[in-house]
Amino acid sequence: MRHVIFGGDGFVGCHLAPKLLADGAEVVVADIVKSDLSHYRSVRFVKCDVTDSTSVEAVGLKPDDMVYNLSAKMLSPIQTRAKRHDFFFPVNYYGTIHIIEAMDAAGASKLVHFTTDMIYGHTVVTPMKEDHPVAPLGEYGLSKQMTEELAAEWRKRGMQVSLFRPRLIIGPGRLGILEKLFKLIDMNLPVPMIGSGKNPYQFISVFDCAEAARAAWKAGVPNEAYNLGSLNPPPVRKLLGDLVKHAGSKSLLIPTPGWAVKRALDLFDLMNLPIMDPEQYLIADEECVLDVSKAERQLGWVPKYRDEDMLIAAYSEYRAKKDGHSLAARHAPAE
Repeated sequence: MRHVIFGGDGFVGCHLAPKLLADGAEVVVADIVKSDLSHYRSVRFVKCDVTDSTSVEAVGLKPDDMVYNLSAKMLSPIQTRAKRHDFFFPVNYYGTIHIIEAMDAAGASKLVHFTTDMIYGHTVVTPMKEDHPVAPLGEYGLSKQMTEELAAEWRKRGMQVSLFRPRLIIGPGRLGILEKLFKLIDMNLPVPMIGSGKNPYQFISVFDCAEAARAAWKAGVPNEAYNLGSLNPPPVRKLLGDLVKHAGSKSLLIPTPGWAVKRALDLFDLMNLPIMDPEQYLIADEECVLDVSKAERQLGWVPKYRDEDMLIAAYSEYRAKKDGHSLAARHAPAE
């Protein structure tokens, strides 16, 4: 069995590939870019643009291949309202179609596919289980929800598809919206919170995401969806307060009336001057906590990394880069 990782040079893929190699697996990375990663000495790389069906077909899938789809356009960099559909859908939705159709043509039937918790939209029930109502708030979440609908159709045709819905994935190599937060803290400026900051905020480590994908393969690729998030996420106020203290910053955390901030951000968005994506700020003061117990029961997967540690590690990487240093960032922090 080969393991073919579409988007394998990306954030999660660069951690999944070494895990599979350590299991003695043959690994193929299919991506549009190739970074300077040490595991490429043992991994075959195929240049592939998932938006092009011919390019996906050229990867040369085989019937026994275990396929992972990690290719995606994310919420960073922020896009203006008019550009969001054309930014997200070619990779997230049509790219998934091309991968599944190439699998079907080759007779390959096992797929691990990452979507997002953004398919849920506003919190209806907390903690959110996998049967939580689905109502995405923007083009990113919609593009991912539609891939889940694709998966449901292909399951009826005999394909096995394990779906993962992660919270905000953080780890070495990606800052995204966190960079704005870190800059405020570095400049000792006030840090406004959307709402009171009493609601918990949940991350998921990139290392835990890679392990979840591996666990799905080991479990036989169940036809199920799984939430991915940390355990016992702290309130926003504590999460940010610990970071400010760690940084030695004089920044103050400023609670705000959430409804007013959201309407102001809506106005900036309508003016094509987005500060945050609506899918981020519209739920920022809600209790968006994923129940991850299903993955533990069915896959034996349990997240190892705490939100507080993940955020501080991300800040440390940001400071190291700003100071002109380099961290050994591709490796998991000590447990």
